[in-house]
Amino acid sequence: MTFRFVTDLTIGIVGGGQLARMMNEAATPLGLAVRLLAEAEGTSAAQVVPGAQVGDYTDAATLSAFAAGADAVTFDHEHVPTDLLRTLRDAGVAVRPGPDALVYAQDKAAMRERLTALGIPAPAWWVTRTPEEFVAFGDEIGWPLIAKTSRGGYDGKGVWKVDGPDGAAEPFAALGCALGPTERVDAAGAAGPSRLAPLAPEGPGEGPEVVIVAEEFIPFTRELSVLVVRRPGGESVVYPVSETVQRDGICHETTTPAPGLDEGYAAEIQAFATRIADELGVVGVLAVELMERPGGEIVVNELAMRPHNTGHWTIEGAVTSQFENHLRAVADLPLGSTALTAPVVVMSNVLGGDNPDLVGSLATVLADPDARVHLYGKSVKPGRKVGHVTVCGTDVATTQDAARRASDHLEGRTHG
Repeated sequence: MTFRFVTDLTIGIVGGGQLARMMNEAATPLGLAVRLLAEAEGTSAAQVVPGAQVGDYTDAATLSAFAAGADAVTFDHEHVPTDLLRTLRDAGVAVRPGPDALVYAQDKAAMRERLTALGIPAPAWWVTRTPEEFVAFGDEIGWPLIAKTSRGGYDGKGVWKVDGPDGAAEPFAALGCALGPTERVDAAGAAGPSRLAPLAPEGPGEGPEVVIVAEEFIPFTRELSVLVVRRPGGESVVYPVSETVQRDGICHETTTPAPGLDEGYAAEIQAFATRIADELGVVGVLAVELMERPGGEIVVNELAMRPHNTGHWTIEGAVTSQFENHLRAVADLPLGSTALTAPVVVMSNVLGGDNPDLVGSLATVLADPDARVHLYGKSVKPGRKVGHVTVCGTDVATTQDAARRASDHLEGRTHG
């Protein structure tokens, strides 16, 4: 079946996960057409985008043919090979964010080097290529350490806490494994293991070097996140700082604005996040994930250049959602207000649990008129992100409790 869109502007989205699904929702009122390259049929976004294409985003011919039908190309994840994106850009495709910016979200070693050069606070870190180099760094600054694959990794995959020298070999052993987004892993499983390339290149000229970034372990008091959105010409907006709760490397909850964060300090955080976006030349959303040391100092943990889980609250909790502002930036349209719509906004992720019938649980959850539910059309698997709930309120504790009760019910947990 051929679909005809009555629009003069088409945005190509690479990746078929829930972020693309929610970008598609935001595109509709703007009159933007969405062209989707999904990893497999039936992925979260492919269920809702007419005419979704299925293909391998690591294949140059597939990516080029897909981009030819779009006015600009953006992403559901950061795992498209940088060299392919440079080829698209050099062919005249508007790749947003561009490869020279996106590489700092794709490659943690490159990110650490660039942010350190900019004077952005970070944990102590070192690039290591062997377990022996990793152990030497741990012996120098003290154990435990955090080990991260420089490329790949998603929702806690590709990250290890290493308590001592005896555990140093494990991260390096994982360099031969696939650590990309869930949708690609699922698609590969259906098509056979040959669909998944190993994380580390097998020889010269087969891709960028993948190393282990060793980082100081920080016993943080809490984690924070701030989102900046930037247009190609440099106009930018920034959202309020959120407090985030991560478990097993997966975001479970955000509270916005971050409780107890001094307004002046919050403004400083927003300013240096905006500086990062400007210095790296980001177009679209830049999510800056942060850790707060016991003494109050903030350090950068991760960067993402796409709509981000810690910004899902913006759909109901901000005047303009992160998804709409991302599309506005990609299309080079004026950006919308990031002001809060309520004094407190809490987002609670719904992870796969004991409840296989998410839709059947809606009657109970939606009995709370303040609960807004987003389900992603995914099959329920343990620990998998299958949806989220947002509640807007006036009191932190009450709003958190309402959001947690709703997500717990959807996951199959009940309150006494």
